[in-house]
Amino acid sequence: MAPAIIDGGMAAPGLLAWIAISKFVDHLPLYRINQIGERQGVPLPISTTSDWAGKVGVALQPLADRLAQLLRMRPTLHADETPVRQLDPGQGKTKRAYLWAYRSNSLDEGPPIVVFDYQGGRAGSHAQSFLQHWRGHLMVDDYVAYKALFVHGVTELACLAHVRRKFFELHAANGSPIAAEALRRIGLLYGIERTAASDSAPERHARRQSEAKPVLDELHAWLVKTRPVVADGSGTAKALDHALKRWPALIRYIDSDTYPIDNNAVENAIRPIAIGKKNWLFTGSERAGRRAAAIQSLVATAKLNGIDPMRWLTETLEKLPTCPNSQIDSLLPFAQITGK
Repeated sequence: MAPAIIDGGMAAPGLLAWIAISKFVDHLPLYRINQIGERQGVPLPISTTSDWAGKVGVALQPLADRLAQLLRMRPTLHADETPVRQLDPGQGKTKRAYLWAYRSNSLDEGPPIVVFDYQGGRAGSHAQSFLQHWRGHLMVDDYVAYKALFVHGVTELACLAHVRRKFFELHAANGSPIAAEALRRIGLLYGIERTAASDSAPERHARRQSEAKPVLDELHAWLVKTRPVVADGSGTAKALDHALKRWPALIRYIDSDTYPIDNNAVENAIRPIAIGKKNWLFTGSERAGRRAAAIQSLVATAKLNGIDPMRWLTETLEKLPTCPNSQIDSLLPFAQITGK
């Protein structure tokens, strides 16, 4: 028999890949995969498919680790986190764990990368542990867990979409004219970014300085002028205070030709996870969560690079057992694009 990631296993790479893609891309829980197999006359017990999925995660962990190494070589990153439920056998219920997401900046050179890091909590130490000695520009929301990073050499970039979202919700709730004006001004900034999307890097920087900077200056002056006439504790006050508090980090993007304007890139990467966890409900253990994160990192990166994750995973599971460590980069889900 040809070398396989499961020694003596009966599952071919195509079947293992189909199970992984069904679960982590198409968001099917294992009992539905079992039902699909039964309709085709193929018994796929949940205990067996669960074991296979775990072994696929173990086999792919070196690739996921390498993906994280390459991600930490990028100068600008996005970060966010989402809660997941994890089985707590001792208590007979579930507890909260977190899937931390880190994504490359689309305006930097190199293929897009997203890495998911499964952890048992939401403490800032998890972000510090993942990023290690990385000291670039990090786009995040205002969650306190990231603050320690900014004391130790990481530069904060703030998300304009979060600022906009607060005004959008305010306007949707009561038609606030202040919120409407804020949305209009923020819309001008996004319009400039859309126009700059086809610019070269120097052209984008020049456009940000000549067009976005005046809009930002006027927006800041309007925020400062408007805040004193708004009642403390109101939703409008909270939206204005959030924008003013984040202002230094919000405007850093205009001094660069590559810094992103918001954190939407990583939020979009997390969105499929949010869909999936509604179906599979919880992870069985922290170890299972980390194995799942390895698979999710690789198939999500494949999708970002326009690669069919099913085809990539099938070919990778075929090659992985005989691939030397020195050639592991050739299996990454963008190697055929970059020529590695």
